[in-house]
Amino acid sequence: MLDVNSRAYRFGPTVLEPALTRFRFWAPACQTVSLEFSEGQTVPMDALADGWFQLEHPCGVGTRYRFRISPELVVPDPASRAQAGDVHDDSVVVNPADYDWQNRDWHGRPWHEAVIYELHVGALGGFAGVTRELPRLVALGVTAVELMPIADFPGARNWGYDGVLPYAPDAAYGTPEELCRLIDTAHGLGLMVYLDVVYNHFGPDGNYITAYAPEFYRHDRHTPWGDAIDFRKPQVRGFFEENALFWIMEYRFDGLRFDAVHAIDDTGFLQEMAANIRHTAGLHRHVHLVLENENNDASLLREAPDAPGYDAQWADDVHHCLHVMLTGEHEGYYEHFMQEPATTLARCLAEGFAFQSPVTTESGMKHHGTPSGHLPTTDFVICLQNHDQVGNRAFGDRLHQISHPAALRAATTLLLLTPQIPLLFMGQEWATTAPFLYFTSHTGELAEAVRAGRRKEFAHFEAFSDPAKRDRIPDPNADTSFTQSMPDPAEAASGPHEAWLILHRDLLAVRAAEIMPRLQDAAAIGAIALGTAGVHARWRMGDGQVLAIAMNLGDTPVPCPPRAGRLLFATTPRDAATTLPPYAAEVTLQESIDAG
Repeated sequence: MLDVNSRAYRFGPTVLEPALTRFRFWAPACQTVSLEFSEGQTVPMDALADGWFQLEHPCGVGTRYRFRISPELVVPDPASRAQAGDVHDDSVVVNPADYDWQNRDWHGRPWHEAVIYELHVGALGGFAGVTRELPRLVALGVTAVELMPIADFPGARNWGYDGVLPYAPDAAYGTPEELCRLIDTAHGLGLMVYLDVVYNHFGPDGNYITAYAPEFYRHDRHTPWGDAIDFRKPQVRGFFEENALFWIMEYRFDGLRFDAVHAIDDTGFLQEMAANIRHTAGLHRHVHLVLENENNDASLLREAPDAPGYDAQWADDVHHCLHVMLTGEHEGYYEHFMQEPATTLARCLAEGFAFQSPVTTESGMKHHGTPSGHLPTTDFVICLQNHDQVGNRAFGDRLHQISHPAALRAATTLLLLTPQIPLLFMGQEWATTAPFLYFTSHTGELAEAVRAGRRKEFAHFEAFSDPAKRDRIPDPNADTSFTQSMPDPAEAASGPHEAWLILHRDLLAVRAAEIMPRLQDAAAIGAIALGTAGVHARWRMGDGQVLAIAMNLGDTPVPCPPRAGRLLFATTPRDAATTLPPYAAEVTLQESIDAG
């Protein structure tokens, strides 16, 4: 690990010696700034050029402090490494380099080996609770754990996308040392650990930046969260670039998932950040960078493992096609996927993005996209469930509760054996009975605004056209919205839950043995729709063999090309050579290199 003392961070505290710490603070709107320490001492900071303030002070790890920016206002460090309490309280000096790493020789795993398990840290019992779950995930066949955002947020519970202190692991989840232990333990088990980070906005409670650095925002561009962050400013770019490096270098995360980068109106910043991360981490480490990007901008993605850019993007198009085919739902963003879901899914499997040019639906919904067929299959992270697609449902219901079980088994086969990168959401592998609701812990007027806003989101859905029905939507601020969202792994040992777990284990074992070793340089040969609810797709794998997947999510047989090659997995035996039964999937590997 790179010792924090050897890195010149521009933001936040740096421990120079055991009893000497340098504090830096960018506050261009302030004439003077003082450091206030918890023991009552107040020390003026030195004013530097370009709005910077700095102070070296005889103190070390554990020191509590805040910045006095006016007689009326004292604020936490926006680059706080930890908080003594909540987002409004004292910041605490922390040195992650003090942790005694046991797996110092870990350099990660190549991207094509990723099988991602997304989880909410709080719902699994904090950093210590997640650490206890890691052996179970290894046994499942997972190779990478992705933590939903952990940046300090207001209150004791939150999805994480209301964070306001992006360098500070939230105290509700545990200590920085416990986070280090989680990552260290994962590495010892051969697991990668990714972190979801939010660089497109700050939450509404605890964000003081406009009081001392209004230049952080631009007023001519807006996002769903208000004025856009101004990435034209070098200090703003530096704040987020350093944050990304902080997680990767000091906490040894193996990669980052960047939330909603379509709200960052500066692709130059995104490209620059990726290049700087890779340069700093070095060629000896496998560091993976993944985007959530509704713009479907292929120019940001890597065309080869050693090329510049990002390793992959969440491929929501695949989810939307499969969800429509499994449930028949057609409102909201599913609208445009109802027309020809099987044909659209075939395009996703063969080329990546469903929409490769701007598209506007009859209702005015817009889809963006660029050509993506030239990209590797591993540039796309696919899923059947994730925090958005479950949590953005009014009651957080899981997919097994709204789809035919045999059809879902077939779709799961496609998910886990397709040569794209699969993602599971916590509890999916045993069909948990726990929903995943939207939860926060706001108070006062903000709590009421969030409650009302959540219910208003569903007003245009037919099922909630009646205000009385919308009132049944769970209150995000209620304790039960959080506690009900905590999956219980003990469920997996009983009844139908065990069968789902066995299915996931078996499929991931096939993936590890047959797909991963052949995944590098895999390329699509083509894909076709099978009726309105099926698909047949083929890929030439890295060793020249041809992988084929046939899937039928409908309730009637569909014509299907005859099976060719060795059968790797099938949910239902074929009744006829050229027909695929209802609710079925089969996967074959053909040794012949003939792609005809």
